[in-house]
Amino acid sequence: MYNQDYWLDLVYARVWIPDVEEVWKSAELTKDYRQGDGVLQLQLEDGKELEYKLDPKTNNLPHLRNPDILVGENDLTALSYLHEPAVLHNLKVRFIDSKLIYTYCGIVLVAINPYETLPIYGTDIINAYSGQNMGDMDPHIFAVAEEAYKQMARDERNQSIIVSGESGAGKTVSAKYAMRYFATVSGSASEANVEEKVLASNPIMESIGNAKTTRNDNSSRFGKYIEIGFDKKYRIIGANMRTYLLEKSRVVFQADEERNYHIFYQLCASAHLPEFKALKLGEPNTQSYVSRIWLLHCSNDVILFLFSLQPNNGHLSVFCELMGVTYQDMSHWLCHKKLKTATETYIKPIPKLQAINARDALAKHIYAKLFNWIVDHVNKALHSTVKQHSFIGVLDIYGFETFEINSFEQFCINYANEKLQQQFNMHVFKLEQEEYMKEQIPWTLIDFYDNQPCINLIEAKMGILDLLDEECKMPKGSDDSWAQKLYNTHLKTCALFEKPRMSNKAFIIQHFADKVEYQCDGFLEKNKDTVNEEQIHVLKASKFDLLVELFQDEEKATSPTGAALAIGGRTRLSVKPDKNKAGQASKEHKKTVGLQFRNSLQLLMETLNATTPHYVRCIKPNDYKYAFTFDPKRAVQQLRACGVLETIRISAAGFPSRWTYQEFFSRYRVLMKQKDVLTDKKMTCKNVLEKLVQDPDKYQFGKTKIFFRAGQVAYLEKLRADKLRAACIRIQKTIRCWLARKKYLRMKHAATTIQRYVRGYQARCLAKFLRRTRAAIIIQKYQRMYVQRTCYKRKQAAALVMQCILRAYMARQLYKALLREHKAIIIQKMVRGWLARQWFKRTLEAIVYLQCCVRRMRAKRELKKLKIEARSVEHFKKLNIGMENKIMQLQRRIDDQNKENRVVSERLNSLEVSHAAESERLRVELTRLRGAEEDAKNNANKVTSLLEELERLRKDLQNTRKEKKAIEDWAQTYQDEMEKMISELKEQNHLLKNEKNDLNRLIQEQSQQWTEKMQRALKEETQQLENDLNEERSRYQNLLTEHLRLEEKYDDLKEEITLAVNVPKPGHRRTDSTHSSNESEYTYNSEFAESEEGTRGGEDASKAILDMSLFLKLQKRVSELEQEKQSLQNELDRREEQFQRARARDDEEHKKARSAELEYESLKRQELESENKKLKHDLNEMRQSLRGSAEAGSAAPGSPAYTVLLDQLNASNEELEVRKEEVLILRSQLVSQKEAMQHKATMTEPLPYIEDVQKLTDAKEISQAYMGLKETNRLLESQLQAQRRSHENEVEVLRGELQSVKEENNRQQQLLAQNLQLPPEARIEASLQHEITRLTNENLDLMEQLEKQDKTVRKLKKQLKVFAKKINDLEGGQMDVSPGQTADEPVHPVNIPRREKDFQGMLEYKKEDELKLVKNLILELKPRGVAVNLIPGLPAYILFMCLRHADYINDDQKVRSLLTSAINSIKKILKKRGDDFETVSFWLSNTCRFLHCLKQYSGDEQFMKHNTPKQNDHCLSNFDLAEYRQVLSDLAIQIYQQLIKCMENILQPMIVSGMLEHETIQGVSGVKPTGLRKRTSSIADEGTYTLDSIIRQLNSFHSIMCQHGTDPELIKQVVKQQFYVIGAVTLNNLLLRKDMCSWSKGMQIRYSVTLETRADLRITARVCGALKPVLWPPELIVAGLVFIPAEVIIAKNHFFFSVQIVKVLNLYTPVNAFEERVSVLFIRTIQTRLRDRKESPQLLMDTKLIYPVTFPFNPSSLALETIQIPGSLNVGFLTRV
Repeated sequence: MYNQDYWLDLVYARVWIPDVEEVWKSAELTKDYRQGDGVLQLQLEDGKELEYKLDPKTNNLPHLRNPDILVGENDLTALSYLHEPAVLHNLKVRFIDSKLIYTYCGIVLVAINPYETLPIYGTDIINAYSGQNMGDMDPHIFAVAEEAYKQMARDERNQSIIVSGESGAGKTVSAKYAMRYFATVSGSASEANVEEKVLASNPIMESIGNAKTTRNDNSSRFGKYIEIGFDKKYRIIGANMRTYLLEKSRVVFQADEERNYHIFYQLCASAHLPEFKALKLGEPNTQSYVSRIWLLHCSNDVILFLFSLQPNNGHLSVFCELMGVTYQDMSHWLCHKKLKTATETYIKPIPKLQAINARDALAKHIYAKLFNWIVDHVNKALHSTVKQHSFIGVLDIYGFETFEINSFEQFCINYANEKLQQQFNMHVFKLEQEEYMKEQIPWTLIDFYDNQPCINLIEAKMGILDLLDEECKMPKGSDDSWAQKLYNTHLKTCALFEKPRMSNKAFIIQHFADKVEYQCDGFLEKNKDTVNEEQIHVLKASKFDLLVELFQDEEKATSPTGAALAIGGRTRLSVKPDKNKAGQASKEHKKTVGLQFRNSLQLLMETLNATTPHYVRCIKPNDYKYAFTFDPKRAVQQLRACGVLETIRISAAGFPSRWTYQEFFSRYRVLMKQKDVLTDKKMTCKNVLEKLVQDPDKYQFGKTKIFFRAGQVAYLEKLRADKLRAACIRIQKTIRCWLARKKYLRMKHAATTIQRYVRGYQARCLAKFLRRTRAAIIIQKYQRMYVQRTCYKRKQAAALVMQCILRAYMARQLYKALLREHKAIIIQKMVRGWLARQWFKRTLEAIVYLQCCVRRMRAKRELKKLKIEARSVEHFKKLNIGMENKIMQLQRRIDDQNKENRVVSERLNSLEVSHAAESERLRVELTRLRGAEEDAKNNANKVTSLLEELERLRKDLQNTRKEKKAIEDWAQTYQDEMEKMISELKEQNHLLKNEKNDLNRLIQEQSQQWTEKMQRALKEETQQLENDLNEERSRYQNLLTEHLRLEEKYDDLKEEITLAVNVPKPGHRRTDSTHSSNESEYTYNSEFAESEEGTRGGEDASKAILDMSLFLKLQKRVSELEQEKQSLQNELDRREEQFQRARARDDEEHKKARSAELEYESLKRQELESENKKLKHDLNEMRQSLRGSAEAGSAAPGSPAYTVLLDQLNASNEELEVRKEEVLILRSQLVSQKEAMQHKATMTEPLPYIEDVQKLTDAKEISQAYMGLKETNRLLESQLQAQRRSHENEVEVLRGELQSVKEENNRQQQLLAQNLQLPPEARIEASLQHEITRLTNENLDLMEQLEKQDKTVRKLKKQLKVFAKKINDLEGGQMDVSPGQTADEPVHPVNIPRREKDFQGMLEYKKEDELKLVKNLILELKPRGVAVNLIPGLPAYILFMCLRHADYINDDQKVRSLLTSAINSIKKILKKRGDDFETVSFWLSNTCRFLHCLKQYSGDEQFMKHNTPKQNDHCLSNFDLAEYRQVLSDLAIQIYQQLIKCMENILQPMIVSGMLEHETIQGVSGVKPTGLRKRTSSIADEGTYTLDSIIRQLNSFHSIMCQHGTDPELIKQVVKQQFYVIGAVTLNNLLLRKDMCSWSKGMQIRYSVTLETRADLRITARVCGALKPVLWPPELIVAGLVFIPAEVIIAKNHFFFSVQIVKVLNLYTPVNAFEERVSVLFIRTIQTRLRDRKESPQLLMDTKLIYPVTFPFNPSSLALETIQIPGSLNVGFLTRV
């Protein structure tokens, strides 16, 4: 117990006091303790006051509580006060509050069963723990497994992981996770996947060895030790398993609420399957043993049958049938036994109870044999022929057990735990001793519990097991006699052995964990485990081979499962008895179970002592299997039983707290003064500690660490907290003073301001009064002036009115007189004019009459003369001259007239028809009028009567007028009312119009919203398609990665085969990969140069055979990708169709607005037709001009005039085609509106036509117009027919192609169906044959096409020669004129630079120099020199210029060979130097540049937009290299992925140290006390990485890529990937390191990220987004501390998984006493809000994720002809063309 001095003046100290319910309760001291006090004044946490009495004998004080900052630590040894309540409280806080199930206790990992599935065992977690030190990460079973694996590789020593705990604590699961870790991390040394077999053996063993108990639904009822074997490279090669103490009694008996082994229930559940019909299985509740393999029908019914002598019992018959034994023999020996004497043998019946016991013993024996047989076969399956180099053993064994009734099984289990606890204590003691000796601390013996006396009591001579075996040999031995022997032997001699007071058939043993009372009943029977030998003989005679194998004679064994020494001192797990010794089976069978178990336990202990042990203690938190529910009573029982508290006690007895000098200095620097700080930190710590702690026994100084007694760290933490508290008080005092003074100054300034404003207000009020007084005087002055002026104005106005009226009257009188005079003059003028006109008319008529008479007389005279001339012959002849021509003209005119007459006659006919109809109508009207006339005559007689009637009507009229007057009055009234009503209706109409306008506006808004919605939907769909495209790109790139991996594997296998073939002697082995990387380049290159040609053919043949499986997989993947592409296309079509339907509905709503558009389209069509005619006319004129100029010889091909005309012709043709397309589009649009326009056309078309015909009075004009329209129609018909023919031809061609594709598809399907029916070897051969046939056919087709193209080329060359000859003839010797010169310009050949004219950007090389080119330009090229001294991408330019020359000379073999050699060489150099970032970056840049060159000079218009005319001249002319562009793109993707991996390998060791452990802001975060598992120090020592190291490395990456000329967009993608790796690795380590989740560490991380983003990387906001995973944990912690609403936190962190958010909040740990923890209520609120999320329970981010890469086209502005090749490249054999 602690020294009394600690309790002096410790008011408010917190202590632990015992409690019945909670085991330990926390209380606070309310009164100072004085030495000698017998009572402590305490206050519980609930506020209750308590007086705690001290034990007067020991006067021990209660345990002190640890500071709050130490609560929840990863290692229990980090606690300052090491005792039971501190351990229990720390485990409870971690388990309940932080949801952490693992905790270190020195070398022990304490695992608490959460009874809930946790996402902490995935492959990502395994990768996170792989390679890490055990103390660097949070406690985990993977950390223990990694430590064992690392020590095995480092120390060359076998390891063991001992997993213990009571039933239901999770031992088996922990062991499975440990084996899964080994299987994942180490992999397999062969293709047999041994690690998968090891994991697959677990379900088998659980099925036959696990059962449901009251404490666990899957309790292991046997112990097992699995050895996992490794080779020299530490890869799994095999495994072996040994089992201990199978609970055979469970086969025949189960307690209440328990079940038999799982296998029985699984068989019964599968009874309906055909393969189990023969077993005749039933329901589990119908069997006496529940259900057993072959034991189902061996039940009590058989026993009853035996004693009642009932023949042919069904159950026994089935049992014998299944076992393959005779019914008579088995029924006989089940109820009889054989007794042997010296001379005779007797067979006698046995009682019913003995028969039942014999039956149960047989069942247990059969199951045990079957269990061992399955274990043996599992071991055979896991056995490896490769020599084992080392192993890791995993021991899954039962923990200490104590029940109400404890029997033989509990005795053996607790005996095994005693042995394991002894080994554990010795190991812990040994580690403590080694640590003290290493640090040169004076060693003092530590008193710890030694359980050797208890072990001697059990296994020594005359011990419990010895006496039990002796009693079993006695003829009449019994449990009672054995108990009496125990009492007589040990009761007085051993203090650990006791006898119960109320029983003579039980004994008590004081174990290391607790006292256990054992009942002696059944010990002898269970120890003997006897079986009737005659029953065994019957089973050996079985017809069932497996049963015979189970009971065959066994080799001699030293344990139940066998154990012996193997080669190299390794302990074998299974050795069988000797088959050669007769009678050994019966002797072995008579060996007692206790002896067998003791021997096997001894072998296990020898194995464990020969290995380095690692301990996992599993704790069961409650008995009800509630998730995350902690029962302190049950936990304390198990902690005492598993040895955790013993570890704590051993640690507390010495110096449990240990600090390095650097950590101590960093933590307690605040306790030092400036003068105490020396350059030697070790001396500084010594001086300060001597001042702080007066007792030198409380600490010791080691070589590298300071050792403290228990409680000293808490004392130092109290001093540190007091110092920080005093500093905080001083800071608060200063800040409060500053705030108060600032407040005073603010108030003073406010008062002065108020005074200033008040005085100003008063001054303004006085000024306002003065202004108002002056304004009033002015207003009075102007008011009086206004009154006087108004009076004057009124009088003046009256006088003016009177004057105006008088003057107006006088003016009107004058006007009337003048008007009368003017009217009289007008009347006189008109009368006189009329009289003059009458006289003129009479005179004119007389003159005209006289002229007519004179002219008539003259005409008669002329007529007589003409008649005389007509009779003369001469006149007739004159008239006949030229008559023939006139007749022909007249004939044509007559024809035209006849046509017109026909038209006119048609019109006349129509007019006659209309006239006839009109005549008929008039005739009918005439008849009607005549009838009316008759009626009028008849009505004339009625006039008289009508006159009388008229008189009467006049009277009526007067009456009617009176009535009319009344009606008019009423009508006026009605009109007024109507007007009023109309006004109201107008108002309503106005309102309705407004409503209509509002509705229209609403409709427009809705239409606009709908349009926007459709646009958003389209945008979202587009975004989704883009995401799908990115995913598809990512899958494609992953497929390329897999393909590359398989290619590398294939190359490695080929190299191994080559080496195996070329090995001169069998002793040679392959060199290491590190050695191969250091080989000289000359050797590699020379081998490549020598073996390239020789191995190419064989390589292709072997690769074609070996890669066929890969080819089939890739073919299947391609088909899947095509299906996905088709589904995406269908989805896109469906969305477009929906969008079109929506657009159609929108068009229907706006149909009325289309009329104006239709008219506009009609006008547009007419305009285009006229433009089309004009273009045709211009075309004809140009053709004529060309023909004319060609005849003249002035515009020969190649001349400027010819070029200009040809350009105009091409432009006109293009314009004509565009106009044609527009006309067709307009026509297609007009056809859709044909019905709407039909009525309008019928109404409007005849009138213009008639008007035009009437206007065309001349027949010649009509004829010309008709011929023009006819010609136009003919031209349009010819165009339409030509288009129709071309369309039909295209349709026929497409149909033919479709039919051929269908036939090819059917043929492929038939071949595939035939291949699937073949065996695998024949299937591969048939696939190869089919592929060869297909390629041959394709080659033949390509050859035919090539021949056609050659013919075309030859034909064009001939035409070119002809044209060249014509040009030579036309130009007459002007061959030296450049294309830009005209014929008149003088020629100066001397001034033209020869070099610029001749160099065409091509490099010529010989075929035999190709290997030399590849060797010098790729394999032996040093990237550093090229990047610094030459232009970026020079190798790519050189390769492309060589490729251009091969294309120029039309050498396809040379093109193919050059591209293939270049690609293979790049792959080889990357395989050789793939870990060199500079090399990979260099060839990534050059590969991309080569790809861009192939695109830029391919001739495709989309890649030629930025080319210069000279670059367009350099385009490839003979070959289309689109397929090679795809190959280069795939190669670039592979290089990019290799670049990312190389970058990750360089950055990976820096990230955790630089981002998390390094203190960028010194002094912000402090080092907390750590336990035995030391973490990596956060103080930057020499050789550790800092943030500056990461930034320098990132800048180095960026500068290297810039030097190599990498595309800027590609650099952004690389930087984004770098930031993602940094963020993902940092976040993953943060989620697995509780000590890093603090406020100060969050500030450090945010500052580090800020420095990173400010580095000279030219990054964008999109790239910075990759660092978001690092920034959100600090923000989340701050949000939890300042109580930001949960909704805001969830909305802000929607990019991250729920489990990650909760994990960060749970992991938050205060570093100082002033920080607060995130409340549990707040965390639960966050969890509740996050339950609705549907997401993956993944905890860690995928650090291996690589974003899909794209290579945007980046053309080069560099001209190929200007590139200079330096001599340092050694490519002088290249010739510039």
